[in-house]
Amino acid sequence: MAANTIVCLIHQANYLLDRLLRQLEAAFTEEGGFTERLYQARQAARKNLGQKP
Repeated sequence: MAANTIVCLIHQANYLLDRLLRQLEAAFTEEGGFTERLYQARQAARKNLGQKP
């Protein structure tokens, strides 16, 4: 009985991890990675500094 419960919990955890990986992959594809977002933020900050008097 306990072994069956553990197997069920393992399957549930595996399912949730698979969903998380799919969501992270989609976010990476749409938004880019950390370095890309950092570069965009840095460029925006530089652009804003140039516009302020």
